[in-house]
Amino acid sequence: MYPYLEDTTSDQPLITSTQCTSEFPPSDQVISPTRAYFVRSLALLCACSLSIGSHYASYTLAPLKSRLSRELGTSNTEFGLLISAFSLNGTWTPLVGGMLASKLGTTLASIFATGLVFLGQLLLVFGESVENVRLMTFGLFIYGLGLGPLAVIQESIIVRFFHSHGLGTSMAIGLVAGKSASFLAARASYPLSVAFGRHAPFYVSAALTGFSFFMNIVYMFSSHWLVRGSGITLEASELRHEARRRAVYSISEAKALEIVAKKRRVSLKEIPLLGDVFWAYIGLNVLCGILWSPFTHLAASLLEQRYNLSEATASVQASYLLAGSIFLYPACGYLVDRIKDPRATTRLFMLSSLLTMFCYAWLALPPQWTRSALPGVISFSGGFGFSPLLLVVIVPNIVPLKYVSTTLGVHKALEHTGSTIFQTLAGILLDSKGPGHGSNLPSIQYLLYAFLFFNILQLVSLKGLSHLDNYRRRRRAQDPSYSDGLLSPSSSDSNASTHDLQESLEAAPIVERAPLLSHHDRASWDPIHHNVFRWSEKRRGLLYAWLSGLLICFAWGLFLGTAWLRLRSAGERGVQEITHAISA
Repeated sequence: MYPYLEDTTSDQPLITSTQCTSEFPPSDQVISPTRAYFVRSLALLCACSLSIGSHYASYTLAPLKSRLSRELGTSNTEFGLLISAFSLNGTWTPLVGGMLASKLGTTLASIFATGLVFLGQLLLVFGESVENVRLMTFGLFIYGLGLGPLAVIQESIIVRFFHSHGLGTSMAIGLVAGKSASFLAARASYPLSVAFGRHAPFYVSAALTGFSFFMNIVYMFSSHWLVRGSGITLEASELRHEARRRAVYSISEAKALEIVAKKRRVSLKEIPLLGDVFWAYIGLNVLCGILWSPFTHLAASLLEQRYNLSEATASVQASYLLAGSIFLYPACGYLVDRIKDPRATTRLFMLSSLLTMFCYAWLALPPQWTRSALPGVISFSGGFGFSPLLLVVIVPNIVPLKYVSTTLGVHKALEHTGSTIFQTLAGILLDSKGPGHGSNLPSIQYLLYAFLFFNILQLVSLKGLSHLDNYRRRRRAQDPSYSDGLLSPSSSDSNASTHDLQESLEAAPIVERAPLLSHHDRASWDPIHHNVFRWSEKRRGLLYAWLSGLLICFAWGLFLGTAWLRLRSAGERGVQEITHAISA
């Protein structure tokens, strides 16, 4: 009886009742809600632990900018290159990470990501200990190779386990773990350097990335049990593995599983055809990359110079920029799950954009008028406190579950592209009068104006995204075939028995009741026919894809050119003279 069919035409041995009991649990055996909830909670705990080290390491440098400049002689441009070094690889690795997650599975892909993050941090620690900024940059470059895919893989794991079980709250918990680590790094790095020396923050970040790598190994060995215990949808890699395993008993069943697995694979050729709403969302990500990461990394130095604060006070106030996420992520996730209206997500995003815009406007005002940066910092903390979550939970409303990993990859890639370009240009701007000249208030003023300008563009783009989404919904309502059909066979030469078995596999559970297809997969969604309504929209998608590629190439060219011209050796930075002066 299906799903453990016997192929009577095959020479393979028939499945006995003992084999059905031990290897293939009966399909009518139901997972209890309590057990499924417990298993999903364990999966969420593992997913959260994957990014603790990487989030902490990402914000270790920001509070140390002035100290590194004083003790290592780094310029604003060199510090900008250090930050850009790990965001640079984020311009392409998240996309590859999304494709790897689709092809290899999230479990295997995550091992590569956390391993690269750990290796990069070890190189950074060694480079900092020998006062070699070039080696530090290379270490952060390796660290960035794993950072981008890791974020995509972690989010894909959470979406996979919770896409129909409170995704907003679950994603919020996952992101809160990372943001808490980021806040802790921003808050503790400078005190650690004062209490235990300049090396201490780097040792802590390396230790935490090692912990994340260890937890990833634990997740890898327990992933099969987590999948079977929660009854979630199988990934393409798991379907292929299951097909090979079942080929021992049933050739036709294995062939049908391979057909279903093929449907789960995503080709890069499909990305340009995902529609105007998708590309409006990607453009929004570029602006978010410009507005968020560069400011949070430069804030301590900007506040110190603009408001004449001490390093300790500036680092404490700048750390508050990351504090809002700890409290607002869960609240926002709860609201998203309760409201269940995609348009509400856009409205919340507009609110966050207004809050960050107030911050930039406040800081751009003369400090003699405002006297304190705290109102702007608190406003940014509120806006930034939930907007990254909205940027993720909106994805399942834009594309089907099959395309979530790839879309998250594209979103991260373009966000890092905007961050890398602006971070590098910001360092050049702050060094416009030459490094080592102390405060550069005119350049800081221009930089704040730039932040304010791009924030206004972000608000306009959100309005445009909302308009396009409403237009798409109206068009879908006029298309009666959108949700009626089921997925068609992958090939016309499939025999009737395999086709019937394939349809049964798509409708019935395998591997301890795990459904093969989600609700999104069963809908007749096809980017070529249903998400793109006009040929002009397809042409625009191809144009946007080319422009995105050119933007990524520009980010690489800008970084490599600036690094070639501006990264200096220890002797060129005068490190020995600086060290002797500090010792004296």
